[in-house]
Amino acid sequence: MHPMCPEEVSSRFFPLVCTHFSHSAHPMCPEEVPANEQRSLRLCVGFLEEIARQTCNVVLEICAEQCNLNDQLLPKHCAQTISTARNKKLKKAEPKKGAVQKEKPGAESQRKDRAIVTTMDKLHLSLTDLCISLSHRLQISVWAHTIVPAEFLLGQLETRLTKIIVQMASYNQATQEIARPSDLLAGIRAYTASLHTLCRYVNMDITRLTKSVLLQQTQPLDSQGEQTITTLYTNWYLEGLLRQASSGVIIHCPTMHCFVNQPNENDQSFRAEEYSDVLELQALAELIGPYGLKFLSENLMWHITSQVTELKKLVFENMDILVQMRSNFDKPEVMVNLQKRLNGSESVLKRMTIIGVILSFRAMAQDMLGDVMHKHCPYLLGPIESLQDLVSPETDIKVTISVFELATAAGLSCDIDPVLVTALASMNTDSSSVDEEYKLTCLLLVYIAVSLPVLSLDSNSYYSRENGGHQNNIHCLATAVNQLTAAMLTVQGKNIEQHLKEFLLVASSTLLQLGQNVAAVESKNRDSIYLLLHMIVEESPFLSQDMLENCFPYALLRNAYREVYKASVITMG
Repeated sequence: MHPMCPEEVSSRFFPLVCTHFSHSAHPMCPEEVPANEQRSLRLCVGFLEEIARQTCNVVLEICAEQCNLNDQLLPKHCAQTISTARNKKLKKAEPKKGAVQKEKPGAESQRKDRAIVTTMDKLHLSLTDLCISLSHRLQISVWAHTIVPAEFLLGQLETRLTKIIVQMASYNQATQEIARPSDLLAGIRAYTASLHTLCRYVNMDITRLTKSVLLQQTQPLDSQGEQTITTLYTNWYLEGLLRQASSGVIIHCPTMHCFVNQPNENDQSFRAEEYSDVLELQALAELIGPYGLKFLSENLMWHITSQVTELKKLVFENMDILVQMRSNFDKPEVMVNLQKRLNGSESVLKRMTIIGVILSFRAMAQDMLGDVMHKHCPYLLGPIESLQDLVSPETDIKVTISVFELATAAGLSCDIDPVLVTALASMNTDSSSVDEEYKLTCLLLVYIAVSLPVLSLDSNSYYSRENGGHQNNIHCLATAVNQLTAAMLTVQGKNIEQHLKEFLLVASSTLLQLGQNVAAVESKNRDSIYLLLHMIVEESPFLSQDMLENCFPYALLRNAYREVYKASVITMG
């Protein structure tokens, strides 16, 4: 035993003592062997677990400190530094002597005397002693059992690291608060970078450890049955972001590819763009991966199917009127009378808008997943994209859906959403026939088309040039109409293009009748609704501008764009 390192030697000594217990057995006392073997194993495992626990504590303290230091370098803290430099350049008044100035990152590394021992020095010294104990023997043989000391540390690190990642998410269900995905990703990267330095002290497969922990976080539950960041972020985006977007408090902004808070909303606990812009959704895709986004999509589809169920109820209540409207959409006098008898138009549009908001968010997340996949495994995406290009309208629908499922899992966009198709197909019960579902789908399209003029009565239906959409999120109707129609007709095995053309005819005829209405109140946002019809055609892979011009004059669209853009105020500077 070295006189300068008594703790180090003792920590190695006790597990090794257990290896000699097998020599204490005697052939004359065979009944003592099982008891000695069990006790030897229990003591050896107990000693190694305690050494691993202490080592794990030191390692995670170092990681936490490195994470704090890394946090100081994040862009979100640069504003104060820039402000201080700008004030110094402009020779503004310096802060008072009593004011405490914030230290710059890196100040902790500056020392006047090397004899000064910092907390990190002490931690690394302790880590060196503990790791020598674990790596003194690669294997320990106790009776007929072989024990690997490093595996004890790996097991404890995996358990503790899983809990730390969930804690770093800082999810509060009561207040609906959670850490930004980019902040959590930066913290995890700082932890993994620090963990990889452990390889200098002990022979361990840290890559396997981090992969195991992070892969568990892409599932709804980890190996211990606890909630993961996939579940936490799924709950938050559903309850915190999309619920407010569905109520119009937060709006979808196609121009900036994010969600933003409505102006003059001072009671918001968070800024929507800080959780839904390109960087944040890329970070979310990095964190939860394809498996996590699949779980998120399945939860989104549950909310969509619940809205579809209510839409079918509204169609069933107004079925007779909708059947007449479908056959008389080109007769203005008849349509006016039928329009007065139609109930629930506002509810239909509201529910379709909610579906559109959910699908718009999912499309944004899918795009970011595609970017992440292209960065990590471009050679895997190449064959998938080639396979997707081989799909044509003549391809068997089962083959098409299978290819689209593969493409969607990799973050690629598809003409028909396979996840939505699966969700809608699961809604069909044995009591409902395909013909009945098909009839409800056709009438739902008519219902939406003849209800579009109602949107002009809403003061928030105006088109915002800055956001690239309408202030009440009705521009998400374009996504809802296209994707929901394609999915429902795919389930029923019908022609998608044919029925979208019919929808376009009915919607165009209805909006042209709106243009003939001279009432100032009803025509206030008429131009913005015309733009919505154009968006539906632009976003659809089954419709074209030629089809739109055949039923809706291009001059009306051109004038609508001019009027809407004229009303927008663009500030420069």
